[in-house]
Amino acid sequence: MKKILLIFGTRPEAIKMAPLYFALKDASDFFDVKICLSAQHREMLDQVLDFFNIKADYDLNLMAANQTLFDITAKILSNIEQVLADFQPDLIFVQGDTTTTFSGALAAYYKKIKVAHLEAGLRSNNKYSPFPEEINRRLTSVIADFHFTPTESNRQNLLHDGFENHIYVTGNTVIDALFQGLELIKSKGDAPFRDEFKAIDFFKKVILVTGHRRESFGLPFESICNALKKIARNFDVEIIYPVHLNPNVRKPVKEILGNVKNIHLINPVDYPTMLWLMNNSYFVLTDSGGVQEEAPSLGKPVLVLRDITERMEGIDAGTAKLVGTNEDIIFNNAKNLLEKVGFYNEMAQKNNPYGDGKAAKKIVEILKKYYKR
Repeated sequence: MKKILLIFGTRPEAIKMAPLYFALKDASDFFDVKICLSAQHREMLDQVLDFFNIKADYDLNLMAANQTLFDITAKILSNIEQVLADFQPDLIFVQGDTTTTFSGALAAYYKKIKVAHLEAGLRSNNKYSPFPEEINRRLTSVIADFHFTPTESNRQNLLHDGFENHIYVTGNTVIDALFQGLELIKSKGDAPFRDEFKAIDFFKKVILVTGHRRESFGLPFESICNALKKIARNFDVEIIYPVHLNPNVRKPVKEILGNVKNIHLINPVDYPTMLWLMNNSYFVLTDSGGVQEEAPSLGKPVLVLRDITERMEGIDAGTAKLVGTNEDIIFNNAKNLLEKVGFYNEMAQKNNPYGDGKAAKKIVEILKKYYKR
């Protein structure tokens, strides 16, 4: 039995780790798997765990108000040492590019424990965008012994950076989670969601918006909001925007969009609600990495509210379009999706480049072969 510890602390990490956790549990004759939470984001993390009915074995519970990157990094390193001493894992999995990702990998290195990096090889090639994620994932690559990449271009990024061993293209487990999540919603029925959003006319074209990246704070974010207002006033649509709690987001959103009747500003939603909204939208405006990957599997075009993305596969495939934060560019692309059926269908009917929903099973088979050597 090989002991594997999954370390994560945010909602996106939990979503992408959940399918791997279940795949490892299905191989319980070969792997003993446990979960350690940093709880970098407490409430939103717990929502995902509850949805998938996952119980953590270790919970560092480190979230605090107004914590800095210094606080998070230091607390994870100092608190996780006892967990590693207690479980003594053979392999530690970290996911993506959060501060928990890098700190977990560094702690494993200090204990000379092998590290597997889930969703490895993403690069924007700008160390301050996204910040601090670009450097977190680069530093994790240096430490990692196994690199599980979503796409071939991610593998090429690692080869370009000088990494050669144990690089595997598996697809992204976010697609596994998407399909599993939709099945859970289907089994329970969507009446609660219909009731929650009864004030919104889903017979109209619904545009789902997510936006919170810190590199857009200030004038760029105001420009995004002005574009949304222009879309709402020029088209008979419903715009749904779950607004991030950060005051740098909430202030301009409330000031610019608060009185626009067909823009629905709501509080952040849990994972199943986001899946349901995405599945019932016409297209998506987002600066989120996960949404760029998920929406194409549902046939939803994505306009990416960023100047740079580390997920160029969607742009290259045509499922997503990089529109930045310029008001006119955002509006004109939304106008094309709303008015030009051919433009819309060309994006909606492209194949998702991020996987087929079987990434977790592929990863477990790779690990089995490695440990059977």
